[in-house]
Amino acid sequence: MSERLDLTTEDGIALEARLDSPEQEPSRITVFCHPHPEAGGTMNAPLMIAVTQALVTRGHSVLRFNFRDTGASGGEHGDGEPELADVAAAVEHARSTGLPLGLAGWSFGAGVALNWLAGQEDGIPYAGIAPPPERLPSSLPEGPKRIIVGSREQVIDSEALIHYAREMGIDLVITAGDHFFHGRGKRIGDLVGQGLEGVS
Repeated sequence: MSERLDLTTEDGIALEARLDSPEQEPSRITVFCHPHPEAGGTMNAPLMIAVTQALVTRGHSVLRFNFRDTGASGGEHGDGEPELADVAAAVEHARSTGLPLGLAGWSFGAGVALNWLAGQEDGIPYAGIAPPPERLPSSLPEGPKRIIVGSREQVIDSEALIHYAREMGIDLVITAGDHFFHGRGKRIGDLVGQGLEGVS
């Protein structure tokens, strides 16, 4: 099941969003953040859809949204800082379902999600697919965290990301693929799901 939603941020920006859910009662809800809009990233990028489908198969509801100034979302792109309010709006909606909450993202979205999480006191489970290592937070709340990076990563500095994950004590998964994981969506979705569910 899939439904279109409209979210509103604390600074009044309207965001286009979509909630995908399994036919049966979902076991949890995951907010999933997309790659950099200035590089063509949207909530409908192929890996976003493939990972969403894998998570739904695992019993998750998945809330995707377009960051400000992307798709039908209003506002102006801010390179990560104002986008923290976009994540907050999505998380607030997800919390309203009463389901156990997880936070995931790919590339730019994974970095924004982790920076939003750094400002929270409670440890929401997090899984990030290849977040750019620049500007990642130096402290994080407790809770399960996983970073996934491809063995043929060609967009971000994978060595710096691997160093960051190890320094921060984050569960690190290096798996076959490049930044886009073409044809590997189900595998990446399962790795995300396992990380959020606390399954090694």
